[in-house]
Amino acid sequence: MKILLSNDDGVHAQGINTLAQALSDIAEVIIVAPDRNRSGASNSLTLENPLRVNQIRPNVYSVQGTPTDCVHFALNELMKDELPDLLVSGINHGANLGDDVLYSGTVAAAMEGHFLGIQAIAISLVGHTHFESAAQIAKDLVLQHVKHPIPRQQLINVNVPDLALEQLAGTSVTRLGARHHAEDMIKQLDPRGQEVYWLGPPGKEADNGEGTDFYTIEKGEVSITPLRVDLTAHKAIAGMQDWLK
Repeated sequence: MKILLSNDDGVHAQGINTLAQALSDIAEVIIVAPDRNRSGASNSLTLENPLRVNQIRPNVYSVQGTPTDCVHFALNELMKDELPDLLVSGINHGANLGDDVLYSGTVAAAMEGHFLGIQAIAISLVGHTHFESAAQIAKDLVLQHVKHPIPRQQLINVNVPDLALEQLAGTSVTRLGARHHAEDMIKQLDPRGQEVYWLGPPGKEADNGEGTDFYTIEKGEVSITPLRVDLTAHKAIAGMQDWLK
């Protein structure tokens, strides 16, 4: 089995390298990841500049671009003659819950693989300590995929509590929750006296009820959310036709 790994925290991040070590027991692993942290890049592509790619060591490539660029390059150039069997994106340094999936470069990398016909898993650690736990969960999911492949019409978003493996309370299949509006921006002055602005912290949970990814993580369980890319509001089509009249 051949697995492509990518992320948005960068090719040198602890998460992706812990993941590579765990999966190398069961597959040939190829890493194609950004040269630096590109968190929040979402599905952006680099269109106005060329992509510069550096091979760091065998099967490990650094790309001066976004997570989506990395997967696009890997599948349409680097591996086009022998495509991978699966794409795993992560392990993200921090949660990708609820609305986070709209901004996440980790989820976007998995989504690009999905767009290009490769089944994909995005995995995130809700913290910064127990990467080995998330890596073992990823390995278990890959082995599950081998026995029962992920349906072609979806990808899966996985969040793992920041706990030792034996402390995890189980696994639940969830829906995305939602956050309140983000906090106010933070205004500061740079050394030249010019105003600069930082994004404020994420909003608190607005929908974190039973069945959501937020609820499941709070219980100490692994959250697995199947995602679809079709954004069409199918139930609204008839009503929109009436509205246009």
